[in-house]
Amino acid sequence: MSIASDTSDNAGAGRREKLFAAINRASAWLGALGFGWLTPLLKIAAGDDPRQQMGELRDTLLFPLMGIAIFVAGWAILAPQVQTSLGAIPGPVQVFEEAGGLWEDHVEEREKADRFYQMQAERNAELEAEGETDRIKWRQYTGSPTFIDQIFTSLKTVGLGFLIATIVAVPLGIASGLSKPFNGALNPIVQLFKPVSPLAWLPIVTMVVSAVYVDASEALPKSLVISAVTVTLCSLWPTLINTALGVASIDKDLVNVSKVLRLSTAKTVTKLVLPSALPLIFTGLRLSLGVGWMVLIAAEMLAQNPGLGKFVWDEFQNGSSSSLARIMVAVLTIGIIGFLLDRVMFTLQTAFTFSSKR
Repeated sequence: MSIASDTSDNAGAGRREKLFAAINRASAWLGALGFGWLTPLLKIAAGDDPRQQMGELRDTLLFPLMGIAIFVAGWAILAPQVQTSLGAIPGPVQVFEEAGGLWEDHVEEREKADRFYQMQAERNAELEAEGETDRIKWRQYTGSPTFIDQIFTSLKTVGLGFLIATIVAVPLGIASGLSKPFNGALNPIVQLFKPVSPLAWLPIVTMVVSAVYVDASEALPKSLVISAVTVTLCSLWPTLINTALGVASIDKDLVNVSKVLRLSTAKTVTKLVLPSALPLIFTGLRLSLGVGWMVLIAAEMLAQNPGLGKFVWDEFQNGSSSSLARIMVAVLTIGIIGFLLDRVMFTLQTAFTFSSKR
């Protein structure tokens, strides 16, 4: 009886250890995705000490929620006291209602587009049945972009600019980290152009793109390309600098081993340099994406790319009673998307860097 009981206890302890090990492995991913507060809840459910885990839950969930609640309360109290030319600053309720209105506008616009294409398809079907195939025409719906459309335009623009910046910055950073002469030649250029504002780049980019990109496609209009190139020029520097620093900081013994083994440059970079430098490279990528997202709004305002920046500018110029609330909806949307983009990059960093697997 005693032996059976001991065996059962040992089996139960083994299962608990495996369960806690699984929770600890998942905690890194939960933290990367912004759900770190789930870890103490899972540990409590698995039988861990509730007091200790409640303290962790307080730090990861309660305090952030308190901060948000204090901010919203302060906003609701102080906003009506600030009067502008368009009236009082809208409070949280007004902004939330305006966000709902923007979503309804998007749904209504999509319904109009669906009706347009349906009527066009029915008309073309009639012409085809009558044998007048030469009169069949397909037209694109030309309604104004909605707030949701402008969000996706901004994401497309920043994605293109960030992709170009990464393609340029990572190889240059690797070369700079591996070669002191190359680093010495490149460093003055980096220090010269790194502080330049997007407002200074935009006129130059506009003229160059207008001269070079003559036959613009519908998928990549000039305004989008101008905004994306401006994002590239302002966001590539953090990735370049961090990549160079990461490559220059790798263990010299690894470099000596590659020389002894007479590895080719390509193998040295892929097998030794990149794995060691990935944490700093991803740090640079996260910084670059954040800078690019901030730069994008100013670039879209001036380049008139139909994204969030243009939405803010148009509402400012409109000056209606709902303009302030709509601008605040855009500001909150920009902040939320920026946070989500950073979480995506941090999750990728967690997945691909050795530091997250220790």
